[in-house]
Amino acid sequence: MGDEIRRNMALFPIGIVMKLTDLTARQIRYYEQHELIMPARTSGNQRLFSFNDVERLLEIKSLIEKGVNIAGIKQVLSPVNKESDDATVLNEHTEVKRRELTDKQLHKMLKQQLLGGNRRGQVSLIQGELSRFFNP
Repeated sequence: MGDEIRRNMALFPIGIVMKLTDLTARQIRYYEQHELIMPARTSGNQRLFSFNDVERLLEIKSLIEKGVNIAGIKQVLSPVNKESDDATVLNEHTEVKRRELTDKQLHKMLKQQLLGGNRRGQVSLIQGELSRFFNP
């Protein structure tokens, strides 16, 4: 699948994101309410998050732990809207691809993202936070 899956493709339900980030559903919804993330919604109104969403939530979590309040976070991280390049994508094509993915394939993709670093060529927060889910 590789290049077909983009970092902003809607893949993860909120339960998985909660486990990956150690955030509560309420915290995640709060950050969505403040437009710091914008997960896609299925036809049944279920939130689906992308790799970008998870990484952004980990950035928010890190800033909160450093004592930055929500106003400061909004200044550091620009708000996300549906037209931005980082917005989570859910359309007919991506929905079909998401449904075809098994848990094993999703796990493999997540591991590839961790090993590949982030798009800016730096070690990402997600790599440090999520590496605990994989055995060396």
